[in-house]
Amino acid sequence: MHHYVDLLPGITETALAHLNEAERETRERLKTSARTIDVKILQRLNLLRAITALGMFALTESLIQDGDTGQYGFKVAIECLDRAGNAELKQRFIDFKDAINVLKHGRGQSYDRLVKRAKALPFRVKLPEEHLFNEGNVTEVATLIEVDDEFIRATSTVVAEVLACVEQHKS
Repeated sequence: MHHYVDLLPGITETALAHLNEAERETRERLKTSARTIDVKILQRLNLLRAITALGMFALTESLIQDGDTGQYGFKVAIECLDRAGNAELKQRFIDFKDAINVLKHGRGQSYDRLVKRAKALPFRVKLPEEHLFNEGNVTEVATLIEVDDEFIRATSTVVAEVLACVEQHKS
């Protein structure tokens, strides 16, 4: 598990560098032509950001489960955070876990919890009365969570901190 924690920041920044370079090149092309394919490329890159965040959380859960005889990984993580007395990290983890659930499943209990906490979240959740995060942005993809570079970095940070806590406080 600790090898993943060591690799995660570099993986995150490498992925974002590639995404941002592809985005920059595509936006440059759009300055001189309005090709639909370039708009679709930008949409794909935005969707790839969501997939990146989903993948980080899925792998994290599997690492915790694999290291803890198959128990539900996130339950183990929350128990470790409780034992460590780290309420702030626990809340951040729950917020990001809920955000990932919303990306995977859409509206439901996780979405409802995030909507109630929307003003306190370090990311944007699309509120029930909102249709778009940014009106007029043709590259926006239909997600209830705005997944930008900061969301991915924050996901990476939360995951690394939780894994470190699990390593330290497993029963």
